[in-house]
Amino acid sequence: MKFETLCVHPNINEDEYGAITTPIYQSATFIHKDLNYSKYSYSRLSNPTRNHLEDLVMKLEQGKSCNAFSTGMAAITTVFKLFKSGDHFIASSDLYGGALRLFRTLEKDNYSFDFVDTSNLDLIKSKINKNTKAVYIETPSNPLMIVSDIEKISKICRENNLLLIVDNTFLTPYFQNPILLGADIVIHSGTKYLGGHNDTLAGFVVTNSNKLGEDILYYAKTIGGCLSPFDSFLIERGIKTLSLRMDKINSNAKIIAEFLKTLPCIKKVLYVGLEDNPGYEINKKQSRGSGGMISIVVESAEIAKRILTNVKIFKYAESLGGVDSLITYPMYQTHADLPIKEREEKGINECFLRISVGIENPIDLINDLKEAIYGDV
Repeated sequence: MKFETLCVHPNINEDEYGAITTPIYQSATFIHKDLNYSKYSYSRLSNPTRNHLEDLVMKLEQGKSCNAFSTGMAAITTVFKLFKSGDHFIASSDLYGGALRLFRTLEKDNYSFDFVDTSNLDLIKSKINKNTKAVYIETPSNPLMIVSDIEKISKICRENNLLLIVDNTFLTPYFQNPILLGADIVIHSGTKYLGGHNDTLAGFVVTNSNKLGEDILYYAKTIGGCLSPFDSFLIERGIKTLSLRMDKINSNAKIIAEFLKTLPCIKKVLYVGLEDNPGYEINKKQSRGSGGMISIVVESAEIAKRILTNVKIFKYAESLGGVDSLITYPMYQTHADLPIKEREEKGINECFLRISVGIENPIDLINDLKEAIYGDV
């Protein structure tokens, strides 16, 4: 079954009552029909609505197992329960601020991290030691849009008996399938493109083996950060239009990025769909699209604030991946918890903005940006 069809028809086996849409099994507990076995007993362990969604995301990512969580951060936190104090990890130096905050917290429990530019394979190799257990990457990264070569990194991991963990939130399984490129674990903030409407929170962990899936499930039911039946319903409903939304978002983002390059007040445009992006060729090799995330560096803080204050169609808001176009100020929002020196070294300062392009008409989006910067045009 093709991707677009699977998004709309995830459950080949019809509901016993003939429901087209997966029912919301809003029940905390279930009757045991047999003394020794019951498929469902308690919704923290499993729930029919959530299981339908997990099966769908597993198939879209072409993995062996999937577990759904209440947030993306709950998903990442559960993955790191696979490891123990004293373990060492290599991670992309450019990551979502919440992931960096978690990893810094884990350092207090004697987990150790080396944060490197994972687009540089030699840097990854140089940091491997006897306690290294995994490599963790985002590609493209958030918010600098750095592209890492999943297939080559997976080869390094296999040679050194390491797990490769890939956050695939930005490109989604519609554009990129890390497991097919050698990843062991794929993570999503389902809040973003999978849900697609900025109306619910969710996270997913997809694995390339049943054993890893069983381990994740054990920690999921122990910690208890599972996705609710109603939120599972909302995410599955969002996925029905995933391919349509991603095609439109991808098209819009390319147009917006090209436009932004023409503005004298914008010093840099970071978008993996532009040929001058250092990761353009690698992204083209390992994915089928460039997604909807753009970061820009403007001439001054005054221009950044003018954009954030004056946009009307774009909204100054945190998050990404919805049908609405959003602009984020990472230094005050997604990366506010990073030490100032570290933020400055990355270039995440008062002149740095991150854009999540939505599905609106691109001409309207361009005019909105023009008017925000220059006034009525």
